[in-house]
Amino acid sequence: MTAGQPAKRHPGAIGSVKPEGWVYARAPMIVYWELTNACALACRHCRAAAMPNPAPHELTTAQAFSVLDQVVEFGKPAPHVTITGGDPLERSDLLDLLDGAQERGLGVSLAPAVTPLLTRGRLAEVQAHGVQAISVSLDGANAASHDGLRGVDGTFDQTMATLDMAANLGLPVQVNTLVSAENASEIRQIYQLLTTKTLMRWSLFFLISVGRGTQLTELAPDPAEQLMLDLIALSHEAPFQVRTTEAMSFRRVAAQALARQGLTREQIAETPIAQSFGIRDGNGVVFISHQGEITPSGFLPVVLGNVKNDRLATVYQEHPTMLDLRNPGVFKGRCGRCDFRLWCGGSRARAHAWTGDLLATDPLCPYIPPADAAPQGEAL
Repeated sequence: MTAGQPAKRHPGAIGSVKPEGWVYARAPMIVYWELTNACALACRHCRAAAMPNPAPHELTTAQAFSVLDQVVEFGKPAPHVTITGGDPLERSDLLDLLDGAQERGLGVSLAPAVTPLLTRGRLAEVQAHGVQAISVSLDGANAASHDGLRGVDGTFDQTMATLDMAANLGLPVQVNTLVSAENASEIRQIYQLLTTKTLMRWSLFFLISVGRGTQLTELAPDPAEQLMLDLIALSHEAPFQVRTTEAMSFRRVAAQALARQGLTREQIAETPIAQSFGIRDGNGVVFISHQGEITPSGFLPVVLGNVKNDRLATVYQEHPTMLDLRNPGVFKGRCGRCDFRLWCGGSRARAHAWTGDLLATDPLCPYIPPADAAPQGEAL
């Protein structure tokens, strides 16, 4: 996941029937909020297909404050809000909205673009207005590869400077790294570079072909599986947390590795990796676009409502698509039969991008479940 608070479990299903994996029925763990799609970068893999100027019909300040009120409607514990973009620093009302989140008792993280707007003074300012953590991207081990993906020269050097500025301010940082066929060979070098910096988490996003991401190539299943094994090994020595995004099968790979070490199902459920078990598009995660559209995640652009007309909590809790996404028992193909479906569940976004069916098998995962597979673990 992105920069935010540790996972909080939200028990309780709606109605009397509790489908498999019904974990975050009341509220998500994180609300990802695309405050604007305006951004000075031109990243080749941008999910939002961000542009230099704000798009028409972007939420007004008044509508944005209404979003904060709608997040509060989930009740306590409230979801963490991660404000992203585009570049949220492009919004002139950002500080007012951060103050509004603080007044409502909401935790907030920020995912700014690394542009000339991101100065030490600006970081200190958003920190003073309640931002608890930031996330920045590092997609290459050197300027040539990183700047080539970001579309603007100098971004690599500024990213390195941003990590130092945040460390100096005591502002926690998550670094997000794209994983695609184009840069997979650099992952170990990126890791080595990050060990020289101060960060709380390294999250590797396994490319999904949405937005401008169609310009790049997704990693094939077998190389992806090997990379996940490498990441598990790195996680034992890393001075920061190692996580994945839209690579839910990382949980299966990690659980299998722990089982080979002799851990029982119950012991695996007590390990740090279990904090992410069950979290996926629409289950623990919900997304709001710059125009107010409500989708299960930023990488699963299936519009289920709009905060201008619908209540976020109602859409999240009651929309039939959300209910299906929280019920691995209705997943299809190998994901529906998998003995790890409660812990993993597959990327619903990748299934949708490849097949048009958000309940289909995640094509990144090569695992063949046994014919008599029973769900591994319990809903956590």
